[in-house]
Amino acid sequence: MNAAPANAGASLSDQASFAPPGSSADLEEGAALTPKFDRDGLVTAVATDAVSGDVLMVAHMNAEALAKTIATGEAWYFSRSRNALWKKGETSGHGQRVVEMRIDCDQDAVWIKVEQTAGACHTGRRSCFYRAVPLGQAGGKAGATTLEFRDDRVFDPQQAYRKP
Repeated sequence: MNAAPANAGASLSDQASFAPPGSSADLEEGAALTPKFDRDGLVTAVATDAVSGDVLMVAHMNAEALAKTIATGEAWYFSRSRNALWKKGETSGHGQRVVEMRIDCDQDAVWIKVEQTAGACHTGRRSCFYRAVPLGQAGGKAGATTLEFRDDRVFDPQQAYRKP
């Protein structure tokens, strides 16, 4: 269940920074950025490495985070668990410089290609997608599928996120 109350992700003034979504034809073929925020005022954001194309993380943006990302060229997100805006790397120093930003066909998801400093994941790894799910195994029972680790830590999360 989402910890944030409905529409907590974006205030009316935030939503007003973008024109409201139009018809499907406008969303799909128009040149205007008119994000279609969900009922919580969020769009899904996928961050990939600009060079390798690897998926680094999936997060959410409210209108303010989207506007700040566009304006600054640095990745900003909205934390549903903390109900707060955050700049990637603000605490850890492992920021994301946006190289390119794209919006999907119905403008409810954003793809950003980034230059990632150190790792993107709070566990200390380069990507949040550091485990593979083996295919061809019977699933369904709790613990029946064993995940395969694919990435080692690139930084110590205890050091990166320690409080002064």
